[in-house]
Amino acid sequence: MKKFAAEAIGTFALVFAGTGAIVINQTSSGAVTHVGVALTFGLVVLAMIYSLGEVSGAHLNPAVTLGFCAAGRMAWADALPYIASQCAGAFAASGLLHFLFPQSATLGATLPAGTAMQSFVLEVVLTAILMFVILSVSTSAKEKGITAGIVVGGVIALEALFAGPVSGASMNPARSLAPAVVSGQLEHLWIYLLAPVLGAQLAIPACRCVQAEGCCGAIKAT
Repeated sequence: MKKFAAEAIGTFALVFAGTGAIVINQTSSGAVTHVGVALTFGLVVLAMIYSLGEVSGAHLNPAVTLGFCAAGRMAWADALPYIASQCAGAFAASGLLHFLFPQSATLGATLPAGTAMQSFVLEVVLTAILMFVILSVSTSAKEKGITAGIVVGGVIALEALFAGPVSGASMNPARSLAPAVVSGQLEHLWIYLLAPVLGAQLAIPACRCVQAEGCCGAIKAT
């Protein structure tokens, strides 16, 4: 149960800090800035990896969990409780933000600035890059080495910096699901549920192309 609690707490922190930065930026006339929002997402993931990486791997993301399962790094039996824990943490964070900032119309929900297809493709590619990096700096379903948190947090901040203004740079179904449901912004939610999962799966053959043989083995049945 500790690893499921870790996923819930870590995802709560991610959504509360990350989408909270968006909400505060909107309610304070841009005081946080786009750069500040991107750095907030990267830094909170970095902090959670160092805090919880040895417990659960600090996935904080259903797409990452499914990616680890498909890569044979994690048992499929753990996928559902991991994802349920992540969603529970995300909804708790969005619920608290709604209580604190009832005037916010979106609660930091990810919304496409351009066409739906543009954001869909961006989210696929962004998540594929993120998952490729995570697979490359992890062993089994957990991060390895003292630099893993810096690398993963840095990639998230980097992608949010350049793609955030277009697609929101979610890369995370739980991060998008909770604020969308709590705020009622459901029209484009399908993009942020489907695209990250597809992108994470695309990272697996890419990892096999460059890493040592056996880095991503057969899919585990249990």
